[in-house]
Amino acid sequence: MFVGVGASRVRDLFKQAKEKAPAIIFIDEIDAIGRARSKGMAQGGNDERENTLNQLLTEMDGFGSNSGVILLAATNRADVLDKALLRPGRFDRQIHVDLPDLKERIEIFKVHEKPLKTDDSIDINFLGKQTPGFSGADIANICNEAALFAARKKKKKIGHQDFLDAIDRVIGGLEKKNKIITAEEKKVIAFHEAGHAAVSWLTQYANPLVKVTIVPRGRSLGAAWYLPEERQITTKEQMLDEMCAALGGRAAEEIAFGKISTGALSDLEKITKQAYAMVTVYGLNDKIGNISFYDSSGQSEYSFSKPYSEKTAQIIDEEVSKMVEEAYVRTKKILAGNKEKLSQLAELLLEKEVIYKDDLEAIFGKRLFNDISRSDQLLADNNMEDTSKSAKPKVDLEIKSEENTSVEGEKAE
Repeated sequence: MFVGVGASRVRDLFKQAKEKAPAIIFIDEIDAIGRARSKGMAQGGNDERENTLNQLLTEMDGFGSNSGVILLAATNRADVLDKALLRPGRFDRQIHVDLPDLKERIEIFKVHEKPLKTDDSIDINFLGKQTPGFSGADIANICNEAALFAARKKKKKIGHQDFLDAIDRVIGGLEKKNKIITAEEKKVIAFHEAGHAAVSWLTQYANPLVKVTIVPRGRSLGAAWYLPEERQITTKEQMLDEMCAALGGRAAEEIAFGKISTGALSDLEKITKQAYAMVTVYGLNDKIGNISFYDSSGQSEYSFSKPYSEKTAQIIDEEVSKMVEEAYVRTKKILAGNKEKLSQLAELLLEKEVIYKDDLEAIFGKRLFNDISRSDQLLADNNMEDTSKSAKPKVDLEIKSEENTSVEGEKAE
């Protein structure tokens, strides 16, 4: 409506900063004005945002080493910023702030837990291990939810179980115990979730399973909860085992009932994306070879053509389909060999609605593979001490641990 307002605001901002020097200018979400300028006339000849960016570039060029003004900016989309903005002389340094690792999550938990009234059962190390991939905002949300759970129970202090309930709530949504499900549907869901649990227990590299539930939560009718290992690199074998664990639900339905349902929607979505990434991004396919079509600059988002031919596209589709079907055949073979134990697990699920790692151990026996948690290794390597508030012997926390869900059992309407 008012052309040139953005540019004049930038001029005023830098004028004020120079008058008040030494000063710091902080621009949050700089991609709102710093997005790469369009080539040619694609967005019109007089784009207000481009005028604002041009003025910002001009002002930043005028900086001397003695001007006493420091410019900081933040964005989640550094890949779409204009190249002129990122060259030395304007923004000299880029600091990549990643999601917190185990050690950092423990420190963040300490910050948010400090103002809360908590009892002696809280173990900060344990909470840090239960939340891989969580940001600082997620951790603050968990602490807030834990306080709400404790308040609803009219407790004076927040306990360990309140934090576990809060982690469940943040990951999977609210429990819906009043959802109407027929006995037949419930049985299908039980076998589906038991399939996930069984395959993840019987494959070497699948993420450690913590809990299986058939209580509806959020949009899911049931869920198998895993504790993802914080790996820096992942091998092809690890990805294929995870794919088998995700297909365990559908395979269990087919083995138990001889027919399949729409309940595996989220599983199929997850493994399809994973299989395409293995072939086109990570170069883990023999036929396509050591080629990656990934574009780290983010420019591919705006292009209409694929970076490969139609023939290659057909080979990619065939290889992805072959990979998924091979994983499905392998999954069915694993479950067919343990059909009786699968039925026992499903019956136990129908009876208890929620089962833990110990229940799986009772039916399938000890896990054959090395089950040392990577998070325990990280803590040991960093010489981090136990942070529970009390020296009292702790309850067996492993039984109650609850973590990242592959939210299963969604109904495709």
